[in-house]
Amino acid sequence: MKILFVLTSHSELGNTGEKTGFWIEEFASPYYYLVDKGVEVILASPKGGQPPIDPTSDKPENQTESTVRFKADAELQEKLGNTHKLSEVSAADYDAVFYPGGHGPLWDLAESADSAKLIENFYNSNKPVAFVCHAPAALKNVKYTSGKPLVKGKKVTGFTNTEEALVKLTDVVPFLVEDMLKENGGIYSKAGDFETYALEDGLLITGQNPASSEKVAELLLNQLQK
Repeated sequence: MKILFVLTSHSELGNTGEKTGFWIEEFASPYYYLVDKGVEVILASPKGGQPPIDPTSDKPENQTESTVRFKADAELQEKLGNTHKLSEVSAADYDAVFYPGGHGPLWDLAESADSAKLIENFYNSNKPVAFVCHAPAALKNVKYTSGKPLVKGKKVTGFTNTEEALVKLTDVVPFLVEDMLKENGGIYSKAGDFETYALEDGLLITGQNPASSEKVAELLLNQLQK
């Protein structure tokens, strides 16, 4: 079994002068959950090479068992430094795709034609597509062949407006994940702030926040094993 992980290449946190990228926990936790069960995970990003890490996700208060393991994993660090270029990967080569979050995807993956086409190709090939936290931003311009948004009429979740307010980035981000999903016709729901919450609606799997990342990987693997 082979799953593609798509990470952001965007490192600038709006006009704040601060850095962003992908959130370590949202990458490491699903990654280890899957590889420990024998899944082969391949990494890609819009620019290829090393994706930026959100420095906030590296702070002591955000460390988990998975992030500690990630820090000590030289093999994974090397793999991460050599991600495939998104435009050069094909849905035909994988069984599913998983998008970890962090604020970076709001800027690049949300607007990437390559990413939108890739998600559409997975979905139209009857292969699961999974997103956690800010990564559902990548669904912003994804459409059915009919032209309507992929999330329309589907149960979805993602980083909430209240969670964004708590991290004080409401006025920094280009759009709010919760608002975008609703505007595109998604049936949006959520749990409490920073509680574990993930949804599965057919091939589409979404998780609310970092605490939900392993749950998304679990739902994804269960679907592949059916």
